Amino acid sequence: MAGLINFEDEKEVKEFLDNLGVEYSYQCYKEKDPEGCQRLADYLEGVKKNYTQAAQVLKHNCETYNHSESCYKLGAYHITGKGGVAQCLKSGYSCFLKACNSNGKKSVDACHNVGLLAHDGRALEAGPDPVTARLYYKKACKGGFAPSCFNLSALYIQGSAEVDKDMPKALKYAARACELGHVWGCSNASRMYKLGDGTKKDDEMADKLKNRAKELHGQQKEQQLKFGE
Repeated sequence: MAGLINFEDEKEVKEFLDNLGVEYSYQCYKEKDPEGCQRLADYLEGVKKNYTQAAQVLKHNCETYNHSESCYKLGAYHITGKGGVAQCLKSGYSCFLKACNSNGKKSVDACHNVGLLAHDGRALEAGPDPVTARLYYKKACKGGFAPSCFNLSALYIQGSAEVDKDMPKALKYAARACELGHVWGCSNASRMYKLGDGTKKDDEMADKLKNRAKELHGQQKEQQLKFGE
């Protein structure tokens, strides 16, 4: 059939991929399509392995169009110094913040990273900021990101000068993390029901959550085994 690529023909495949790069460049710079720019960045990164050019496209797409996925990826580049960009936690934080607030494909992941960096404090002038961490963990948790729900629970368990210890809220977010498939969320929620910490003692619920934690742990081990085969 006309138009089909013979992927066993190295020359034909190369021509196809080169044309793809030209098409994405046109979409990005001529048609000014943010999705085209993201496709171009993915192409440069994944096909051409040209991380420097990919970083340039990501920067353009993030700064010009506030494209969530590009801002998120650029943030990751800044964290590791990939693609020749400056390795800088503050720049990474700024990119993740922009991605989080752009409400796009990677916004939830970006919100979690903002929470992590605020919690850790190394990306901020004033050091750890649990209030900001709580805000962005909440946004990511609301978006269904289990690690953010778990970290939010941990914030309420530990407490601080800025975030009061609140065991009922800690249980609420641990249980939500468990619902989303987080092993340690299930484990912590189980223990809280067992001890009556933040709630009335409930051995039946504690056992139910403990069994769920075991089930999730078994699934993870199975996945790891399959991956290693």
